[in-house]
Amino acid sequence: MLHHLKLANYTTISGVTQDIELSYQLFGQKLHTAPIVQVNHALTGNSNVTGKGGWWSALIGEGKCIDTRKYTILSFNIPGNGEDKFIIDNYKDFVSGDIARIFLLGLQELEITKLFALLGGSLGGGIAWEMAALNPKIMQHLIPVASDWKSTDWLIGNCQIQEQFLVNSKQPVHDARMHAMLCYRTPESFKERFKRSTNEELQVFNVESWLRHHGEKLQERFQLSAYKLMNQLLKTIDVMRDGEQNF
Repeated sequence: MLHHLKLANYTTISGVTQDIELSYQLFGQKLHTAPIVQVNHALTGNSNVTGKGGWWSALIGEGKCIDTRKYTILSFNIPGNGEDKFIIDNYKDFVSGDIARIFLLGLQELEITKLFALLGGSLGGGIAWEMAALNPKIMQHLIPVASDWKSTDWLIGNCQIQEQFLVNSKQPVHDARMHAMLCYRTPESFKERFKRSTNEELQVFNVESWLRHHGEKLQERFQLSAYKLMNQLLKTIDVMRDGEQNF
């Protein structure tokens, strides 16, 4: 079940003020009756972290690594990710630090003063780093997965290329996602996986059909405004945004 919070007059780090709608889901034990684990979703994910269609179902559930019989699981949707009706068109006004601040405001609204654990993957992990920098006492355990505390030059460059696809392409989400899939793997891993094999039915290399598949899959379920925002957030992760490490 999707729950909603309204955060009035949030001012972004860039100085723009607007109302934010923050949606979230709860799993496991009732809120405030058990230790709380917050899960930040990745770029193409959402707040549905366990159960049917859950992004983290392999790790979260009854008897699993994060046991829903022992913990309350909380997951916010990144505002503007397309999972609710709230859209952010002025995506350039936001950086990942804004989402970290918004999530911390969400915790405040829910009267949560301590998390047993804060974890996230990829973009979600970067936002977790930013939350930890802003309030290192909010969590007992910080678990970022496949993420860093800052966007590297490699990542920033690839996000810039995707920005060009998203702004200029006739199939913006499709084409940006094809490029993104190249960023997630090394040339050696592609060589090992595909071995220059071909798809006889389509008369193309298998690596080509694989990239097309992922482009089409995301295009079917992801809004352009959401991808623009997520790409912007991914390239702006930086816990030293003010010039000093906040830990």
